[in-house]
Amino acid sequence: MSVHLLMSAGRGPQECSWALAQLAKRLEADARGRSVTVERVETVAGERPGTFRSVLVRISGDEAEAFAASWTGTLCWQAPSPYRTGPGRKNWYVTAQPCSFGAPRTTFAESDVEVVAVRTGGPGGQHRNKASTAVRATHRPSGLVVVVDTERQLTLNRSLAMQLLRRKLEAGDAAAGQETITARWRIHDDLIRGDPARVFRP
Repeated sequence: MSVHLLMSAGRGPQECSWALAQLAKRLEADARGRSVTVERVETVAGERPGTFRSVLVRISGDEAEAFAASWTGTLCWQAPSPYRTGPGRKNWYVTAQPCSFGAPRTTFAESDVEVVAVRTGGPGGQHRNKASTAVRATHRPSGLVVVVDTERQLTLNRSLAMQLLRRKLEAGDAAAGQETITARWRIHDDLIRGDPARVFRP
């Protein structure tokens, strides 16, 4: 069992990036006391050395979901700014939300495709109308269906159908992958400051 958790400083000031770095370390320390492991999958550096705008972690283990849930929501790091002098703001907010990472790719195998010879109408003369040279190819795992009748030979239409199915599946995978990335970017804008789920101090 594994869960991806995206921790983001949102569009907050540079102190939020500093707070995120402290919270990422705190999360990793917390994991050492549980039956889970935490791995940093992707980081985006902040303006200051050692700070982060975002950190994507993979949490693995039997308690991965429960552990991720305990870190989900608005998190507050409560400490004076390391960059500004004098009294001032001490609450720096970060969001942590489960997310998808790396949309699964569809494995294409010709053995998963059912090919049926069919007749199609339309222009093309008597040969096209009478002979079953067109093919209907169904990719059983996805349910995707294509019909190809551009050639007069069944074998050529079958080959074209396989190519068309492969391209359509690849396009679908690419679209799903882009949607996963877009959903992750939305998390950066969903940071709600105030009313944190958890408050941390040095």
